[in-house]
Amino acid sequence: MHNFRDLGGYRTADGRTVGWGRLYRSDSLSKLDDADWAAFLALGVRTVIDLRYPWEIERNGRVRGHDSFTWHNLSIEQRPYRQAELGPEVDPVPFLAGKYAEVAEDGVAELRVALELIAAADGAPTVFHCASGKDRTGIVAALVLSLLEVPEDVVVADFALTELATEHLVADITARMGRPPIWPGYGRAPAEIMRLFLADLTRAYGSVRGYAEQRLGVDETMVQALRDHLLEPRP
Repeated sequence: MHNFRDLGGYRTADGRTVGWGRLYRSDSLSKLDDADWAAFLALGVRTVIDLRYPWEIERNGRVRGHDSFTWHNLSIEQRPYRQAELGPEVDPVPFLAGKYAEVAEDGVAELRVALELIAAADGAPTVFHCASGKDRTGIVAALVLSLLEVPEDVVVADFALTELATEHLVADITARMGRPPIWPGYGRAPAEIMRLFLADLTRAYGSVRGYAEQRLGVDETMVQALRDHLLEPRP
């Protein structure tokens, strides 16, 4: 595992804090070895949301089953492409921001269910993941944090933390393909990608919450459930 992290600790606009140990984002949990598996179970996760295509799961495996949690496959991306095969001329910032915009329009049903599952966790830990824990995972993380009113600069910085795992993600794909990826942008997470994606949503819908309300059908009840579940109580 190279990109598993807790979304706790972030401050919201009204001074509250995202609680630790409630929501995790990750690269593929199929990579858990025996030592990691014991550590994972110790977190007390009750819900796992796998954002990959079904064919990715068939090819690369899924998290091991266990009675302590439920597993949900919500493939939020509808237009597959091979990042590793892109040419060096492809600028990752506009290209990936455009792909995220596609997911935001194509995956509305799945994104809605993902938010419902997170909101319904009622204090129990949840983890969501894709293959590298960067793109699809980054979209869901940005939506949740934005609905909690975490400032945009913090949402963007959270996305960019994947840069710390880039070297390992490149090593993973190199081992799987037997050669390095062609695209120099593979595994990269420049902050500008997420900033551009959020700006596109704001331009089209007035705000990220406006997108969630207008396209995902998110209402005040769901936002309040997310806040009740994920934010620490006021002092």
